[in-house]
Amino acid sequence: MSETGNNGSGGQAMRRAALAIVVFLALTAVVFVLSPDDLYLWIRALHIIAVIAWMAGMLYLPRLMVYHADTPRGSQQSETFKVMERRLLRAIINPAMIVTWALGLWLAWKGFGFSGGWLHAKIALVALMSAAHGYLARAVRLFAEDRNEKPARHWRIVNEVPTLLMIAIVVLVVVKPF
Repeated sequence: MSETGNNGSGGQAMRRAALAIVVFLALTAVVFVLSPDDLYLWIRALHIIAVIAWMAGMLYLPRLMVYHADTPRGSQQSETFKVMERRLLRAIINPAMIVTWALGLWLAWKGFGFSGGWLHAKIALVALMSAAHGYLARAVRLFAEDRNEKPARHWRIVNEVPTLLMIAIVVLVVVKPF
């Protein structure tokens, strides 16, 4: 698919993502005005929703790259993967990461005063997840320019990094071992 052939639907997806973020912010403001005592719970729920969206994208994107790495450059399949990777990154993964960080930092401040060894470890692991996010964003650019040099096996291994980080983060949040 050509880039110009996808601008309409790609633009629509970006507008829907932007609209979803605006609705999310408006609902948060309404909740705060109507019931500021419940704001912490709503923010926590929205944080969890953003984390789920971020993780879904972080688990799916490298899987797309596994298949993309095995397609011939310039082929119709390769061009389709480029569109899928770009849209996933821009419309889901990037906004979800931003919302996750913003709400997570607010929760860490409001709920825990940024104290607790488990919280510091969690923030460090989320920073590593963000680094993995950056690595995948760079890979999307390289694939888009037909400059990927990594084999499918590399992307299979990379696909496990978000899973391992997610497991450690969830254990820290639930168990709070230190």
